[in-house]
Amino acid sequence: MVTEFFLLGFQGSKYSRMGVISLLLVIYCGTLCGNLLIITLVSTSKNLHTPMYFFLTQLSISDILLTTVIVPNTLHVLQNNGGTITFIDCITQLCFFCASETSECLLLTVMSYDRYVAICNPLRYTSIITCSYCVILAITCWFLSLSTILINKLTTSMLIFCGPNIIDHFFCDLVPLLDISCSGTFIVEFEIYILSPFIVIIPVIIIIISYVNIILTIFRIPSNISRHKAFSTCSSHLIVVFIFYCTMLGVYVFPTRGQALNISKSLSLLYTVFTPFINPIIYSLRNREIMETLHETVHKYIIADHYL
Repeated sequence: MVTEFFLLGFQGSKYSRMGVISLLLVIYCGTLCGNLLIITLVSTSKNLHTPMYFFLTQLSISDILLTTVIVPNTLHVLQNNGGTITFIDCITQLCFFCASETSECLLLTVMSYDRYVAICNPLRYTSIITCSYCVILAITCWFLSLSTILINKLTTSMLIFCGPNIIDHFFCDLVPLLDISCSGTFIVEFEIYILSPFIVIIPVIIIIISYVNIILTIFRIPSNISRHKAFSTCSSHLIVVFIFYCTMLGVYVFPTRGQALNISKSLSLLYTVFTPFINPIIYSLRNREIMETLHETVHKYIIADHYL
């Protein structure tokens, strides 16, 4: 019985691996700083106490969880040109990875619904998207996400590994684990078949329907200035959704055998490491309110430091 796995990571020369390690370390620090900055600004500024920014803080928490689950162990694997991970640690990493990915999908869906109500029903926005309703939606997203931990913990822990213990990946993903399992994978595959519509398909349909209605509503706005303002409020979210789902579908839908396996690992690196890093940049650089709040906060601390 296999009690530990060997993660190959990205095989290469020492210098190329050191370059990747340096890049990932910079990105990881940038991800933590960027997302913590958004959480801090939204929490401390009354101007940002709105449903859109409340959901943005939840997305930042999910991004921090996702990148923290993946990056530290990946750095260890790259440094040693491969690394071992125990069965328990592997399953735990997989469960928290699934939970963070699920929360990302659900939160992006809730944010698209928030933009739909704001643009398509602006007069009823404050009566529909109330503070209590936002909290309920956020709790529902996290409850469903954490429920996947329990389900994955039960089903994946039932798998038996008695043959090769080498995983050609930089973290414990579900597909590589199923490939080297000696036991039947019917239960796990059935679980994926049952959960996929609720985690991926239905959220994607809701996002598409929301943005179709948003685009149609924006085109009906007579004023160019109002049309541009309405589109700018949801363009950042649309960019994040596009990057996240395109990279994720590229990993789990397209074939991953042979030479395409390296492409799959690269795409996995995009949505597990680079997407959490890009999200706060997109939302901050393209958001006037966040930039103004940041400038006010920095200016306030500069004045306070000057008087001290």
